[in-house]
Amino acid sequence: MSAPVAPVAPVALVAGVGRGTGGAVARRFASAGYRVALLARSEGRLKEFEAELDGSLAIPCDVADEAAVDAAVATCKAELGVPDVVVHNAPRGVFGTFQEIDPADMEQAFQVNTMSLLYLARAVAPDMIDRGTGAIIVTGNTSAFRGKPTFSGFAPTKAAQRILAESMARDLGPKGIHVAYVMIDAVIDLRWTRRTRPHLTDDDFAKPEDLAESIFQVSQQPRSAWTFNMDLRPFKETW
Repeated sequence: MSAPVAPVAPVALVAGVGRGTGGAVARRFASAGYRVALLARSEGRLKEFEAELDGSLAIPCDVADEAAVDAAVATCKAELGVPDVVVHNAPRGVFGTFQEIDPADMEQAFQVNTMSLLYLARAVAPDMIDRGTGAIIVTGNTSAFRGKPTFSGFAPTKAAQRILAESMARDLGPKGIHVAYVMIDAVIDLRWTRRTRPHLTDDDFAKPEDLAESIFQVSQQPRSAWTFNMDLRPFKETW
């Protein structure tokens, strides 16, 4: 009698892997047995995660470059397999009033926050549709829902990102693909945010590993009860 064939581990692709949410998401999926494709511009940082996470693959990529995204997804498919879950976590911030910002900076933010989601989704969706399963999770923030004066170069790009994700969800949902938008209303607990906000206490920060847990859980929801908009904030956050 032939030996049983071991099940193939699922694949997660995380775009925007760094010291905060992206890195924590990569660790969470790896801990659940996923082989993780790690995308970011910094190859050195990615290699650290690749060394830490068994079965992971560092793929340096500028997500604002469509050809680079296509090549990164092709590498993921060749080396690990078709992604079961994709997490888009690649923000770029531009701050100032509409009269203060450089329009070129806002255009670049739009490329990173919105167009990169379009590039990534177009690269992964056909295989997911063929298979009839998959999840695309997009991380965002409150700027997707409101425009404050000094967020004029950032909020429009995040609002466009959320609406693009909603359009994708309405298109892909009936085809078996779960698309969710995770709005993070928080100061994320990082060394630089601690340094620049000394007046905040531990309870004021969102822990990257806690955000990653919620992102992981939404990616695992049964198809009879899918979330699109998910709000995450510390219990002390005013909203």
